[in-house]
Amino acid sequence: MTLAIFDLDHTLLAGDSDYLWGRYLADNGIVDGDSYERENRRFYRQYRRGELDMAAYLAFSLAPLAEFSRERLHQWRADFLQTVIRPIITPAARALVEKHRRAGDTLLVITATNRFVTRPIVDDFAIPHLLATEVEENAHGYTGRGHGVPCFREGKVIRLNAWLKDTGETLDGASFYSDSHNDLALLGKVDRPVAVDPDEKLRRHANERGWPIISLLDGRGRVDDRDMD
Repeated sequence: MTLAIFDLDHTLLAGDSDYLWGRYLADNGIVDGDSYERENRRFYRQYRRGELDMAAYLAFSLAPLAEFSRERLHQWRADFLQTVIRPIITPAARALVEKHRRAGDTLLVITATNRFVTRPIVDDFAIPHLLATEVEENAHGYTGRGHGVPCFREGKVIRLNAWLKDTGETLDGASFYSDSHNDLALLGKVDRPVAVDPDEKLRRHANERGWPIISLLDGRGRVDDRDMD
């Protein structure tokens, strides 16, 4: 079977689930709205420029998980999936996943966003395999810290290589779909890199190398790019 790898944010989703989870917390008064949203936007701008300090971002974004019980967090997460995420899953994104499923490909999402946020989203696509930034837990709940190699930039290659070794899968004929120049390291490793509604830097790179460029947005545009520059 051939491996079909998907980035999540701005690829299968018409938005960024990590940023939108932070905005959900702020909008619902779970965190201090104004100050949290300012920091959330600042980190998101860093990500788009390719300048994100991942350690600092994880310390910020995972901190709220340590403040509440698993039960309450999971209730909020279920509402977030229903009210925020499902509306930004386009028919074209679902159709792309189903095309690879019908072909018998092995489906994998690889994302820098943490597993707490992304596991239910990936389950909603019925994609069995997920590599994400890991969230530390103990007997009492989430600690508010990450652990292991963050699944970001070159970290995606490291995490994928470990997964390939563990599973016996290979990159022979593999596809990887992504929107971001932050994924250039992994896009360069697969036989079929595909740019999906790419940022400017990735679009230039794809055009220079003759990579396919596709859109999954169905004309709706990215939902979280407003006033972010």
